Amino acid sequence: MDKTLRGAAEMSAAMTILGTIGLFVILSGQGAIDVVFWRCAFGALALLVICASQGLLRRQLTLKKLGLAVLGGIAIVVNWAMLFSAYSEASIGVATAVYNTQPFILVGFGVLFLGERVTMGKLSWLGVAFVGVLLIIQAKPESADYANANYAVGIGLALAAAFFWAVAALLTKKLTGTPPQLIALIQVCVGILMLAPFVSWNALPSGSTAWGALFTLGVVHTGIMYILMYGAVQKLPTYLQGAFSFIYPVVAIFVDYAAFGHQLQPLQLLGAGAIILAAMGMTFGWRLVGVKATASTSQ
Repeated sequence: MDKTLRGAAEMSAAMTILGTIGLFVILSGQGAIDVVFWRCAFGALALLVICASQGLLRRQLTLKKLGLAVLGGIAIVVNWAMLFSAYSEASIGVATAVYNTQPFILVGFGVLFLGERVTMGKLSWLGVAFVGVLLIIQAKPESADYANANYAVGIGLALAAAFFWAVAALLTKKLTGTPPQLIALIQVCVGILMLAPFVSWNALPSGSTAWGALFTLGVVHTGIMYILMYGAVQKLPTYLQGAFSFIYPVVAIFVDYAAFGHQLQPLQLLGAGAIILAAMGMTFGWRLVGVKATASTSQ
């Protein structure tokens, strides 16, 4: 198979897997902290096997790189906990759409900490994404599903999750040359240590559905997904990596509707579409209302 086609298949599979993560979080029936802990635990086992089979456990890391990986792990664990918490407040589809603002936060970090230049094109697309978030906030559904949920809190949690994802991505940029599988292993091990004191040890998951969902989150959504995604990254140019990443929110919205009947309201659909369009426009350097934009490689 052609290298690019194989990379496209791997990235498509990775993003499709990622789009189903909300379903398994809900099926586990556990709180966000417990879900993240067990994802880290099962993920660590999967990644340990992967790294051992590739001889990565013998790799020496400097103290600085290890420290950056640990800080990144803290950020990614907080990111997961906030995103998973957002699912029950604002639905999987809405939370995922708002979470897709992460590239814009990363661009802001690049300007603040890396001295990168922001163009009018990027600012214009940022404005479109901001309007999309406002539309979603204004479109709180009236259904009984949200009677005990705080929709605004869900939106805030999704935005905060995007912020911490960008923090982790910024730190990862400084780990160039370090195998990503090894970085991921360090991150999930940090998660285990962080969350172990807060796990509901007296109320462990019961039943095959709960344990099956948690096992899937760790092995499939962490271990296998990392293999597919990083394998694709090595085969695809940056612009194609960005293109396939937009499969994630589309699949999440579809899964939310198919599994739970959560159909987005017209304003929510419009807002989600605006956010996804803005992220694509910034990635590919599309023009907006005659504003000249340059291609972004910040993702």
